Amino acid sequence: MITEELIVASELKPYLFLYGRCAEALEFYKGVFGGDYEAMKVGGSPAQAMMPPGTENDVMHASFTSDVASFFCSDGMERKKIDPEEGNISLALNVEDAARGEKIFNALAEGGTVKRAIEDAFWGGRFGNVVDKFGNDWMMTLP
Repeated sequence: MITEELIVASELKPYLFLYGRCAEALEFYKGVFGGDYEAMKVGGSPAQAMMPPGTENDVMHASFTSDVASFFCSDGMERKKIDPEEGNISLALNVEDAARGEKIFNALAEGGTVKRAIEDAFWGGRFGNVVDKFGNDWMMTLP
């Protein structure tokens, strides 16, 4: 059961998957919204071994911030056409309290599918990924 205690979290951001067009999209959104971004490439990162060959120049993770918009994005692990019918957004949830984060993760997993159990992440903290019973993809980072 989800209680009000579980709903309160530190930060919720959309996470856009852009399938090989992330760098282009970041420049586009920078022109639209102003602001700036930080991006990490696949090449040279600890994730490179998990990625398909030829993705070294892909954006592994980026953070975009302006005074009107803030989101995360990447090229993702697969290549597919950006299709509005299929969607390309996940929700990135950073929870400052590990115990609360695990409760939220487990509540989201009820009736859903755990894609990646919460485990240590090479960038620090812990990370898990779950699709809830409504088909929404949640990427959760905990301390």
